[in-house]
Amino acid sequence: MRWIRAAGRGLLVAAVVVAGYVTPDAPGGGARDDGRGPMTLATAGDLTDYLGPLLDGWNRTHPDEKVTLVELPDSADETHAQMVTGLRSDRGRFDILNIDVAWTPEFAAAGWISPLDPGRFPLKGFLPPVVGTATYDDKLYAVPYVTNAGMLFYRKDILDREGERPPRTWQELERQARTIAPKHGLGGYAGQFLPYEGLTVNAAEAVYSAGGSILGDEGERVTVDSAAARDGLGFLVRGVRDGWIPREALTYKEEESREAFQNGRLLFLRNWPYAYAGISGKDSEVAGKFGAVPLPGADGPGTSVLGGSNLAVNADARHPESAADLIAYLTSEPVQRKVLTEGALPPVLAGLYGDADLVRKFPYLPALRTSVLAAAPRPKSPRYDQVSLAVQAVVHDAMTQHQSPAAAVRRLAGELAAIARRQG
Repeated sequence: MRWIRAAGRGLLVAAVVVAGYVTPDAPGGGARDDGRGPMTLATAGDLTDYLGPLLDGWNRTHPDEKVTLVELPDSADETHAQMVTGLRSDRGRFDILNIDVAWTPEFAAAGWISPLDPGRFPLKGFLPPVVGTATYDDKLYAVPYVTNAGMLFYRKDILDREGERPPRTWQELERQARTIAPKHGLGGYAGQFLPYEGLTVNAAEAVYSAGGSILGDEGERVTVDSAAARDGLGFLVRGVRDGWIPREALTYKEEESREAFQNGRLLFLRNWPYAYAGISGKDSEVAGKFGAVPLPGADGPGTSVLGGSNLAVNADARHPESAADLIAYLTSEPVQRKVLTEGALPPVLAGLYGDADLVRKFPYLPALRTSVLAAAPRPKSPRYDQVSLAVQAVVHDAMTQHQSPAAAVRRLAGELAAIARRQG
């Protein structure tokens, strides 16, 4: 989930949460017994302030079912921690949860969110892969709200000068990063390689793009010990070892990597589409000199991890009928259009990706659609937080040359098997 927000706002919100949030059902709040009434929506923070106006539109037409926005920190780990604390200690505090797509199985298995009636939402109009992120145990537990897929940003001016096309395979990317980048004083390739959730995403994309997988059967089966997984991890390890992935990239999260590319220090960058705005901005040294294409893979186009967020109804929501209607509103075509134009977030409705006006304003949309359609979710597990930590630790050790890809994959398989046993 990629949300950007102002520094400092999280401290204020955290203080409100710790002090005890005053819900709309306090005296005079207008509680009702038909499943309808005021609501709270908990989400990570929003620097662009697009979500407040969207909710204002709902509140104007639903005066008895107003929604109050509660913004949590922008860090996925901190947002997750505050949501889980709230669900455990005061289960009715939040009615609707805007959750990272990877958290749906965890929240569903814990009984924190309710199954939803698919017929209430425009699922047939969604990009097909996004619906899978909202299901668990063959039931719909959330509704996709925004999606995301990793893309390869590249220096178009330099590749054009060299008579080259953007790479479609790892072999092409490695050759260009190793031979062309140094000629122009650039680093070759970077992603998000600091040990945090971003490294889990980058590692999963490498495994998927080599034809492998990490977990199966909702986290009950470990599938990572494979030749494909070794090849995927080997691609990243080799890049650092041979120098076409700068060692500095081992400290990058999304913003650090965006700034490195934007400041003219990289030939290639894996990042989310949100980065397009900054790289195109007036302060960018490469504005007008870059392009964005789907990620390359071992033998052809690669597989991105599906990012984004889903909207779920708290199992103890005070007004679940209003909550479901609000989710339907937020996933309607007019609102999804604003999610893109005002929030700079990729919508889940497939039709918007072919809209000529939107494509003129956001030229990466066709490539992003291709990436989303070929994308796969992160490993599904009710213990996803533990799975992610294991992936981060093992892959970081391999990329820092402390463990071979083969040894790292064997170690990861063992750690994931232990997590799966605890799950059972």
